[in-house]
Amino acid sequence: MNKELLELLNSINEQKETVRNLVEEGKLDEAKDAKAELEKMQNKFDLLKDILDPEGDGKVKEPVNVEPVNEPKDAVADFANAARRGFKNAAGDPMVEGTPADGGYTVPEDIQTRINTYREAKASLITLVDVERVTTNKGQRTFKKRAQQTGFSKVAEGGKIGAGSTPQFERISYEIEKYAGYFPVTSELLADSDANITNVLIQWIGDESRVTRNKMILGVLDTKDKTAIASVDDIKKALNVTLGQAFKPTSSIITNDDGLQWLDTLKDADGDYLLQPNPVKPLEMRLCAGATSVPVFVVPNADLPTATNKVPMIIGDLKEAVKFFDRNQMSILSSNIASIGELNAYEMDLTLFRAIEREDCVMKDEQAFVYGQVTLGE
Repeated sequence: MNKELLELLNSINEQKETVRNLVEEGKLDEAKDAKAELEKMQNKFDLLKDILDPEGDGKVKEPVNVEPVNEPKDAVADFANAARRGFKNAAGDPMVEGTPADGGYTVPEDIQTRINTYREAKASLITLVDVERVTTNKGQRTFKKRAQQTGFSKVAEGGKIGAGSTPQFERISYEIEKYAGYFPVTSELLADSDANITNVLIQWIGDESRVTRNKMILGVLDTKDKTAIASVDDIKKALNVTLGQAFKPTSSIITNDDGLQWLDTLKDADGDYLLQPNPVKPLEMRLCAGATSVPVFVVPNADLPTATNKVPMIIGDLKEAVKFFDRNQMSILSSNIASIGELNAYEMDLTLFRAIEREDCVMKDEQAFVYGQVTLGE
């Protein structure tokens, strides 16, 4: 078939989808106008087919989607269109949690990637801990307990061999809980471009998720007893002795803006600053003091506040310290008639979007880090 006819078939298909969407949104007048435009396009197809495709039968056939081979799916447009439809399926029923095949809605893969990038730009702690994706609401993980083994006992010829110690085990449990929030969107925004509506929604969802996860991780870390840090020697002791060779090679320092200021003023005997850029990764900072060289990760004061002049100085390997269980099913629902507090979606011409995600965060190994505190003024 002629290329021009193929393009027209695609346009007819797109127009049909437009009519269908308008009907689902209750915009019947606009749907009638779109239907009239669809009929014009089909008439144009009839006329051109007789001229450009004389070998055909001259009849208008049901248009079919003709997509270029290997053309990537536009997930941004899909996400924006789903938002405009209120995340409802083709039958008009509200989408529920789960995969699209089950009638649900999940954020498209490349949109999810953009959210992850946004979290990193906002100093997300999720990249520092051990994340495991799970498919059940609760479960357990088994770990072998630490024990100082004593080795074999000396046995005389013909003597009895004594029993040796055997490994002992323990479990950590998780139980997924639900975290959610809502976001009012104006009808004007829903009518705007795909890029605008997508950027607004994914930035909101991504940042709310980032803050939620940061609070969960910091809440687990805060259960550890605090250790006073007054000098670089205290940091070296935490790394060399408290954490030891099991964790020192993979440890880092996690602090806030106040902690960065304190670290950035430390000097050696020659007056040289101890905080230096990593020569391999110039944007990464490292505290270098003698044989000690440890990366520094800074979290804004807004996310990791200084409480009563106590600056957090978390030292260790958080991937060994904290385990984050991610149910990995974000569901998004919407309503244009709901009321929440002073917000009345119907009266104010809004659509209220509700995002829900499920996860849990637990202590994996409290020996993998030291929760240090620097007292300002000392």
